[in-house]
Amino acid sequence: MTLPSPATGDVSREADATILDNPAWHALTGPHAHFALGNDLVRKYPDDVAPFLAVRTWDDPAVWDALIDLVGPGGEVGFSGADPVLPPGWDVMWRGEGVQLIETPALKARPDEEAVELGAADVAEMLAIVERNQPGPFRPRTHELGRYVGIRREGHLVAMAGERLHPTGWTEISAVSTDPEFRRRGLASRLVLDVAFHIRERGDRAMMHAAATNVNAIATYERLGFALRRTTTFAGVRTPVDASVART
Repeated sequence: MTLPSPATGDVSREADATILDNPAWHALTGPHAHFALGNDLVRKYPDDVAPFLAVRTWDDPAVWDALIDLVGPGGEVGFSGADPVLPPGWDVMWRGEGVQLIETPALKARPDEEAVELGAADVAEMLAIVERNQPGPFRPRTHELGRYVGIRREGHLVAMAGERLHPTGWTEISAVSTDPEFRRRGLASRLVLDVAFHIRERGDRAMMHAAATNVNAIATYERLGFALRRTTTFAGVRTPVDASVART
């Protein structure tokens, strides 16, 4: 697959690379600090909020022991933006390539009059639409990370999008879903623009992540006014069952 060139121009120059290269860490030490479990080296969201773990720096050899302490022996760890060499006893569960997209001045964000805000009372429907469409991880309390909106048809939730990672100055648009029978009607694009509008209203900028193989979605986001900032890696690993194997 051929990916577009990274964004250049004002938006790229304004982007804080330290934040965008490690967005989960800057979310869990910033606006999402009240969700954080861990310490000053590794942090994670509660399991029912999000499966993401963040590391301050992979250059510190103490990070591996800290991860074991945080998730336990045989625990599953999901991370993005890095591809470290695993110590003995650690197992790769899955790995994939992804892209990070950021808004450009071409993004014409606007509110959508049909978008309805979703919350705790809608969790069952939110989990169901994610299960049907597989846009990425979504847990029973993911909706607490930010504003989620949807579009209903005859009372049924048929499209959704919302806010996930929130590093300082940026908010990630995520969980973009449209049921198959309602696709090609622009519903997902409308919701992305609505979410982006409210992100901008509070002074943040919008960002997104997508699997590199999801070329149709990436093309749609680029038409809306997002641009590739960088490619990235998504991975899941399992800590050693015998924690003493990996202790440094």
